[in-house]
Amino acid sequence: MALPAIGWWPAGFDAPPGVRAGTTTRDGGVSVGARGTFNLAAHVGDDPAAVATNRARLRAALALPDEPLWLSQVHGTTVVVHDGRRDLPVADAAVAFEPGRVLAVLTADCLPVVLASCDGRRIGIAHAGWRGLLGGVLERTVLALGVPAVELVAWLGPAIGTNAFEVGAQVRDAFIAAAAVDAACFAPNARGRWQADLAGLAQARLARLGLPAVAVDGRCTFESAGRFYSHRRDPESGRQATLVWRLA
Repeated sequence: MALPAIGWWPAGFDAPPGVRAGTTTRDGGVSVGARGTFNLAAHVGDDPAAVATNRARLRAALALPDEPLWLSQVHGTTVVVHDGRRDLPVADAAVAFEPGRVLAVLTADCLPVVLASCDGRRIGIAHAGWRGLLGGVLERTVLALGVPAVELVAWLGPAIGTNAFEVGAQVRDAFIAAAAVDAACFAPNARGRWQADLAGLAQARLARLGLPAVAVDGRCTFESAGRFYSHRRDPESGRQATLVWRLA
C-alpha cells in the first residue's frame, strides 16, 4: 500500500487483525517556522487554522474512521476510555474497546507506546516521558485494557535516544529505587550525569508486566531534525502524533 502524502511511519510490529498504528513525521503540513510543517498540537503556539488543516489532512490521508481522541497531556498517569467522547480529557493514556475509535498521543521526545490485544479487540496508547514511566502510566494502561498482559503486544515509537537524553542522579535513583535492574538503562557521562535509555526503561517495565512481544522503533527524535520534532533540541518545536485505531 502506498504511503499517504503526509509523513507517516507505520508501526513496526505484528499488528493484530484490524489494528492500524504509526507515527507522523514533520512532513506534509502547512505550519511554518520551528513548527513546520505538520505540527498536530494545538498547545504550542501554532496558528489554530494551521493545526486544524494539519489534523484534517491526517484524517483524510489515513482514511481514519473518526477524529482522534486528542488528550490534554500533563506527564501523568491518568488513563481514559474512549467511548465516543468529544471532550479534551486531561490524561496521558487512553484505551478503546469498540471498532472505529482512534487514539492519539502527541510527542516531541517522550515515548509513545501503542498496545493492542492479540485478537485486535482492545487497543491502548500512552504518552511516556520519564515522569509518566516512573509514575506507572504503562502499568495503568495495561490494567485498563482488562486482559492478561500475555495477551497483549506493544510497539514503542520514535523518542529521544540514549545519546541525547541526559538526566540527573535523582532521576536515576528514583528508577533504581523502584526496580534495581533498571540501573542497566543508565550510563554515566563526562559531566557527572547520566544518559538514560527511555525506550529501554519502558521495555523493561512491560516485560516485568508479562508482555511477550514488545517492538522498539529505535529512531531518535533529537537526532532526526528533518524528520521529527524534538522539544529538547528546539523548545519552540511542534509535535508529532502517534495513533492506533481499530477499523470500523
